[in-house]
Amino acid sequence: MGDKNDLLQLFQPFGVITKLVMLRAKNQALLQMQDVPSAVNALQFYTNVQPSIRGRNVYVQFSSHQELTTMDQNTQGRGDEPNRILLVTIHQMLYPITVEVLHQVFSPHGFVEKIVTFQKSAGFQALIQYQLQQSAVSARNALQGRNIYDGCCQLDIQFSNLDELQVNYNNERSRDFTNPSLPSEQKGRSSHPGYGDVGVGYPQMASAAAIAAAFGGGLPPGISGTNDRCTVLVSNLNPDSIDEDKLFNLFSIYGNIVRIKLLRNKPDHALVQMGDGFQAELAVHFLKGAKLFGKRLEVNFSKHPNITTGADTHEYSNSNLNRFNRNAAKNYRYCCSPTKMIHLSTLPQEVTEEEIVAHLEEHGTIVNSKLFEMNGKKQALVLFENEEQATEALVCKHATSLGGSTIRISFSQLQSI
Repeated sequence: MGDKNDLLQLFQPFGVITKLVMLRAKNQALLQMQDVPSAVNALQFYTNVQPSIRGRNVYVQFSSHQELTTMDQNTQGRGDEPNRILLVTIHQMLYPITVEVLHQVFSPHGFVEKIVTFQKSAGFQALIQYQLQQSAVSARNALQGRNIYDGCCQLDIQFSNLDELQVNYNNERSRDFTNPSLPSEQKGRSSHPGYGDVGVGYPQMASAAAIAAAFGGGLPPGISGTNDRCTVLVSNLNPDSIDEDKLFNLFSIYGNIVRIKLLRNKPDHALVQMGDGFQAELAVHFLKGAKLFGKRLEVNFSKHPNITTGADTHEYSNSNLNRFNRNAAKNYRYCCSPTKMIHLSTLPQEVTEEEIVAHLEEHGTIVNSKLFEMNGKKQALVLFENEEQATEALVCKHATSLGGSTIRISFSQLQSI
């Protein structure tokens, strides 16, 4: 029935898993969550979405056991007795966490000597060794319970009872910062591939469950979360006004774009390959019937599983304009059909409302606009007369330069300013 990690991947998005017991003889497992709402959410979600592990359906129900007792409660952690080595457990891990990410998070508190990561029944864990015990204490005080990314990857930190970490290889799973000359792996063995396709520069979402977690436990109505077709056929485009980059700007709201191809023999048709089937499903769902350049778009799943690379395809898999490389959970929450209101961010600090209006007004009648500051960064809302004008402004002006900054535009679900 697969291993513990397969099961953890299905249930981690719903909350903290406190214990897991595999009953191999019965082909069953018992899994205990930290609180009842987490268990209820998981159960409700999996009554609507059939979970499977390695191609076999899995059935989920409540157990008659109130509490699981296991032998090794946690041999590694020793709770509150200070030590320069921290044991870190990461809950709700929607994205792969590497040694680099952990180093970025923990090094502001002192010199990190070594990091080792591993997958345990409690989930993804890491041991982090500081040079000084006081660094470890201050890191634990500052970071305990915090999220690495917005809304996920929560840190649970205790002191380890180990005296010294043993690091044999410097790679994305372990690192000795005091000894950069270690090999990256054992001679003759290739490291296991990470998430998704290694050639593509962004992590695949773990499963439908991880996506549901981004949407607060329930998918938007009309979205199954189980589609696996990644390529979308867009038709009824306006061939005089559209190009690949404009399509990228629109479709990148719903996921990472791998490549886009305008069809030579049908100039009003294009293929768009998304990062995974769920992102393609969001694009089809939210863009069906949207109006752009005077035409109502048709958006459907393509019969082609992917777009083959060629002279007439545009590659975007490594584009730093893909929006889901960072804060994917937040981006999923903002997915919606085109609205009259657009939201601008990554604006230059000294930008004025007049400059923003001047940058966008060729696309339609601007009814209202507002410049404001969030976390010290300038952002703006611009309300157009209708959705088509707002869509055109987004398609033509997302990722353009304004006052030396590359601006970012998405649709806002706010009704008024």
